[in-house]
Amino acid sequence: MRHRRIAVGLVGLALITAACSPGATTAPATAGAPSQAASTAPSTEVSASPATVGEGEGQLNLIAWAAYVVGGTGGEPVSDGGYDWVTPFETATGCKVTVKVGGSSSEMVQLMKTGQYDGVSASGDATLRLIAGGDVAPVDLSLIPNYADVFEGLKNQPHNTVDGKSYGVPHGRGANLLMFRTDVLPETTDSWSVVWDGGSAYKGKVTAYDYEIYIADAAVYLMATKPELGITNPYALDETQFKAAVDLLKAQRQNITTYWGTAQQEIDSFTTGDMVVGTTWQYQAGVLETAKVPVKAILPKEGSTGWSDTWMISSKAAHPNCMYKWMDYIISPDANAMATVWFGEAPVTQAACDAAEKLSPGHCDTFHATDEAYFKNVWYWNTPTAECLDGRGPICKDFSEWTKAWTEIKG
Repeated sequence: MRHRRIAVGLVGLALITAACSPGATTAPATAGAPSQAASTAPSTEVSASPATVGEGEGQLNLIAWAAYVVGGTGGEPVSDGGYDWVTPFETATGCKVTVKVGGSSSEMVQLMKTGQYDGVSASGDATLRLIAGGDVAPVDLSLIPNYADVFEGLKNQPHNTVDGKSYGVPHGRGANLLMFRTDVLPETTDSWSVVWDGGSAYKGKVTAYDYEIYIADAAVYLMATKPELGITNPYALDETQFKAAVDLLKAQRQNITTYWGTAQQEIDSFTTGDMVVGTTWQYQAGVLETAKVPVKAILPKEGSTGWSDTWMISSKAAHPNCMYKWMDYIISPDANAMATVWFGEAPVTQAACDAAEKLSPGHCDTFHATDEAYFKNVWYWNTPTAECLDGRGPICKDFSEWTKAWTEIKG
């Protein structure tokens, strides 16, 4: 949801997710809920929105995460037994799709600045950067009929809505979970404390994902355990709050041998026992459970971070009609079902859930797709900015400071 250098390698295993989704287990809990909308404004007002969506221009150039644009004339190849959701779009619209798979959010931000792409599937750590840079345009949701059916919990999110203007439509969503081997840790484990304050008990076998946005995970834990710090948004950290999060991460670093860089890397390490506890996605947990590895994945009582990627239109889109058609199509029931089942995340509408159930029974329950109470405990990734996202003014650490700190943490 995400630094998709991590996600490379998921495609070849995605069918396992479909096969195993009914068996995944989670333990929802309560924690502080996400709140304030972002106040970061774009540097210039831009628009690529047509007054109406007419005939497609015949071409659509996209930047997307791996496994988000599959099939058709220029999407990623369809694996054996996989799904092709691009061909039906091309047939219906005449818009021939070409995709550039992005390796990281920062790479995708830079690619969008070239003006060579019509749209992007941006994670929350990129969306505000794209908006502030004037690289994407607000969207006219009235031109996207399927948006009316999107779950309310995915609308008007602070990572893609600025000054009341929407900058795209959601692709899917998911939570970052705590996973542990039940032959090492008690099955009753319900807190992130086992990777933070209690991590030394599992020294050398604790893991976390390799990305600077993980600083927010430390901040979520501090929100629950150190209320005196006054953290109200894990992506809005002033000097004192940021130092506390970084110090916590540096202490954890002593217990981590490897930060996982791909889903397969984590799957392999939990299988061998080289890793026994750490952050994961539901996808890895499902694969391991199917392989009878004794693991459990939960949303801890402190809450967690998560992702909801956004399809955004370039402010310089050469094919705006095709991009609007794509944004409407990708949240249509069948297309969204195929895309989210294949990747391993929650669909964005009830109709897409119904379609997903036909592909992978139990999928929407496993990924809590319709459970808004569950996702109230998930802070979707957002872009840290100097102008605090919680409205305190220009006293927060921006993303460049997070990147610098992460380099120091890893050593």
